[in-house]
Amino acid sequence: MAHKINGSDTFPSLPSQVDLELLEALLEPEDANYPWNPGDEESEAYFQELEQQFGMEDLQGVELMRRSQDFYGHLDTLWSSITPTPDQNHNLQQAVVLNLQETLRTNFSACVPQILLNTIASKAAEIFAARQLISEQLVECVQTVLPAWGTEDLIVLARPFAYAMRSSESQNAASALSNLQNSEWTALSEVDKAKVSLAIASYAFTELNKSQSEV
Repeated sequence: MAHKINGSDTFPSLPSQVDLELLEALLEPEDANYPWNPGDEESEAYFQELEQQFGMEDLQGVELMRRSQDFYGHLDTLWSSITPTPDQNHNLQQAVVLNLQETLRTNFSACVPQILLNTIASKAAEIFAARQLISEQLVECVQTVLPAWGTEDLIVLARPFAYAMRSSESQNAASALSNLQNSEWTALSEVDKAKVSLAIASYAFTELNKSQSEV
């Protein structure tokens, strides 16, 4: 008896996963099985239901695409409303120039030609954001109104004003502008004209810095 148990009378092997899945399919209700015979009436209803489901999925996909396009179109509209256009940037720059010109005319037009003040204001606003040394900006700002002066000579005269701007001092500009109190522009020497022009340029940059900090 023991020999039979340990030998020929062994337990049968467990069913495989494939066998279990096949058995499950066979035991399912008939309406849950795939209609293997396309000729059956039930098969036609089954396939019609599938087509309707696929059709709904297609409609949902189209609707999703339409809504996504509307959403991104709305985002573009919002972004364009808060992002300055080239025309808006130009108008803003023009307003800065006009305001600065008015400020310079208010303070210096009694002694300095208006065209010189307007030119310095326009150039200062143009190069204000440029990554240059302050002395280079001052020189570039006045070169148009001082065509007889070389760049290196103007840089020498500009250094005290540049230092005063870096240290938030105004003594050099005030000293240069004091020459205008009792003198006409045409009566100034060429050196004094250069110093006054640089002083006005430094004043213009100071005003631009103030307006930027107020924004």
